[in-house]
Amino acid sequence: MDFEAIFAIVRRQWLVVAVCIAVALALGVVNIITAVPLYTASTKILIDRGNSEVVQQLSTIGGVTDDEPTVLSQVELLMSDTVALTVVDKLDLSNDPTFMTARTSLIQTIMGTVRSLVTVTGWLGSKPAEIPTSEEKRRAAADAVLANMSVMRVDRTYVLEVSYRSPSADMAARVANAIGDSYLVDKLNSKYDATRRASDWLQDRIAELRQKALDSDLAVQKFRGEHGLVAAGSVLMSDQQLSELNSALIVAQSDTSKAQARLERIENIIASGQSDAMVTDLLDNPVANELRQKYLAASKRETEISDRLGSSHIQAARLRSEMAEYQRQMFAELNRIAESYKSDLDVAIAREKNLTQSVSQATGVSATANLTQVQLRELEREAETYKNLYQTFLQRYQEAIQQQSFPVTEARIITNAVPPAGPSHPKKPLTLALFFLLGAAAGASVGGWREYRDRFFRTGKQVKDYLGLEFLGMTPLVVNAAGRAKSDVQQKPGLIQKTSPLVTYVVEHPLSPFAETLRSAKIAADLRFSDKPCKVIGVVSSLPAEGKSAISINFAELLARQGSKTLLIDADLRNPGTTRAIARHADAGLLEALLDGQDLDRLLLSDDATGLSVLPAVVRQRTPHSSELLASSGMRGLLKKVSEQYDYIVVDLPPLGPVVDARAIADRVDGFIFVAEWGATARRVAIEVLNANPQVRDKCIGVILNKVDQDRLKLYHDYGSNDYYYSRYSRYYHESS
Repeated sequence: MDFEAIFAIVRRQWLVVAVCIAVALALGVVNIITAVPLYTASTKILIDRGNSEVVQQLSTIGGVTDDEPTVLSQVELLMSDTVALTVVDKLDLSNDPTFMTARTSLIQTIMGTVRSLVTVTGWLGSKPAEIPTSEEKRRAAADAVLANMSVMRVDRTYVLEVSYRSPSADMAARVANAIGDSYLVDKLNSKYDATRRASDWLQDRIAELRQKALDSDLAVQKFRGEHGLVAAGSVLMSDQQLSELNSALIVAQSDTSKAQARLERIENIIASGQSDAMVTDLLDNPVANELRQKYLAASKRETEISDRLGSSHIQAARLRSEMAEYQRQMFAELNRIAESYKSDLDVAIAREKNLTQSVSQATGVSATANLTQVQLRELEREAETYKNLYQTFLQRYQEAIQQQSFPVTEARIITNAVPPAGPSHPKKPLTLALFFLLGAAAGASVGGWREYRDRFFRTGKQVKDYLGLEFLGMTPLVVNAAGRAKSDVQQKPGLIQKTSPLVTYVVEHPLSPFAETLRSAKIAADLRFSDKPCKVIGVVSSLPAEGKSAISINFAELLARQGSKTLLIDADLRNPGTTRAIARHADAGLLEALLDGQDLDRLLLSDDATGLSVLPAVVRQRTPHSSELLASSGMRGLLKKVSEQYDYIVVDLPPLGPVVDARAIADRVDGFIFVAEWGATARRVAIEVLNANPQVRDKCIGVILNKVDQDRLKLYHDYGSNDYYYSRYSRYYHESS
C-alpha cells in the first residue's frame, strides 16, 4: 500500500470532504431541531424454566427446552402479526386518531415530497382516495405497532426485553405492557388450542384403535375355533395332552422294563433250582415264608440227626424227604409268582404299546397345530399391538384433558413498562456522529471519484511513466495584467505588436521558472542536434487551447534574446494563434509565400527588443488543404532558404488531435516540443495522439507541462522528487539580487 499516495490524496481532497461534512452536520442539526421527540418504554419477559418444569410434570405434551433456537423463536413470536393484532384489539388502536396520525420531521417531509415527485405513477394521475375498511385500519395499526417495537435478548439469559417507541410517553408504556400481556395470552391460547386439537384427534384415534383391537381379538378367537386350537391357559390342549402322554409313556416303559427284569430274575431262580434265592414278592408271600420256615426247620433237624445218628438214619431220611417236598412246594409257589410276573409284563407291554400309538397321534396333531400357530401368533401380536396402542392413546387423552385445566405457561413478565421521563429519540450525539460519518463517506466518495477522474498530467514522473519522453519542465499559469502592452511599439511598421504580457513573459522575467523551463528545452535541442547549424523545432500539443502558441512565442523570444538568429513561423493555418497574439496587423504571411511566391523579407515581422523574426499566417478564409501546403515543395524550399539565414526556426504547428498538419511536415522538422496543459490534458489522449504520429513521437525532444497552478502543484509532490523541492529551487528564480 502506497501510504504516500494516500496522504497526497487526502491533501488534495480534504476541502471537498470538509465541505461535505459541514453540509452533513448542518443537515444533522436541522434534523435534530425538527425531529419529532420519541419516547421508548420497555417491559421484560422471562422464559421461566420453573413453570416449564411444572408443565412437564403435568403432561408430556408441551413445555420448552433451554436451547437458543427456542428463545429466538419466542422473539419471532413477539414480532408476529398475531401479537400485534391482539394489542390493536385490546387498546382499540385502529380507532385512536393520536396513534394513527403519524408525525414527521422536516427532513422526512422533504424526502416524502421528493419521493412523490420522482414517482412515475404519480405523474399519470392519482386515484381518488378510498375510505379504508375496519380491517384495513386494523392491519395498518398492527403494522405501525410492529414498525415501532423491538425485541432483544438480554445477554445470554432467558430474559427478553420488549421496547416500544411512540411520540407519547403514556402510549409507549401502554403498548409495551399490552405486548407483554398479549404474548402471555397467546401462549395460553396456543397451549389450549394445541391440547384441544390433540384431544379431538385422540378421540378419533381412540375410537379407531378400540374397533381395531376388538376386531383383531375376535379374529384370534375365530381362528382358534376354526382350527381347533383350544388353549388351557397359555398352552394349547393338544400340546398339554402330548406332554401328559409322553410322561405316561415314559412311566409305562419304565414299568415294562421293571416287569421284564423281575420275570427274568425269577425264571433264572427257577431254572437254577436255588432254593435259597429270593425275590421281593416271595418275601411278602406268607405261604412261601411258611414253607421256607418249615424247610429250614427240617434242614436243621436233619443236620443234627445226621451228625448224631448218621445220614442213613430213618429219621434223617424222612426229614430229607420233607425238605424235598417243601422245596417242591416253594418252587411251585415261585412258578405261580413267575406267572404273575409274566402277566404283569404282558400288561405293561400292552400299555406301552397303546401309549406309543397315542403319542404318535398327539404328535401329528401338535405338529399340525404348530404350523397353524404361525398365523395364530401373527394375529395375537397384531391384537396385542392394537391393545397397547389403545391403552397408550387412552392415557394420553386423559393427560390432554387434564392439561386443559392448568393455565400454566413457561413465560412471565418480570418488569412492567412505565412512562419514560425523557425522550429517547433523537439522540443528539449519535445523530451528529452519524451525519458526520455520512458526510465523511460522501466527501470521501466525491473525492475518490475526483481522483479517479483526475487522469491528467500533474507531475514530470507521470510524463515519463506514461509517455516515455523526457520531461523538460513546467511553465506556471500566467495571469494577464491589463495595461502592460507597449503602445509605442504597436505604432511602428514591420514590427510585431505585443497585445498581452504573456507573449513577452520570458523577456520580462528571465529568471522565472517559466524561462528556466524554456532554457531546458533549448539545451535539450542543442544536445540532440549539436551537428546541425540550423535547428528546426516544431511546437505541438494534443488539443487546442493548451498554450502551445504562447510557448512557441516565448521560446522563440528566449532564443533570440540569447543572441541566436531565430525565426518564428506560425504554421497553424486553421487557427493561427501566434498571429493573433503578436501580428494581428499583418496583411500577408506564410500562405502568400507558399501560394503567391511573395518575397519572404517583405512578409517577415521583427521584434526590436530581441531581434526575433516572425512569419505570420494571415487566414482570410478556411484552408481545407493546409496539410498539403505544409508538405509541399514550396514549404520545403522556404525552410531550406531560411535555414541558411537563421540558427533556430520555431514552427508553431496545429495540435495533433484534430488535424494531420504536424504529421505532414514531420519529415522537415528536426525535433518537436510537446506541450500539455497541466491538469487538463488527459493522459490517454496524449498517448493516443503520439502513438498515431510515430514520426512526431520519435523526434520529440521532450514535454512541457503548461499553465501549472503552483499553489495546487505542491499537492501532487512525491517525497524526494524534483517538484518536492520546488520551495528550495524558488530562491534561484528571484529576479532581484
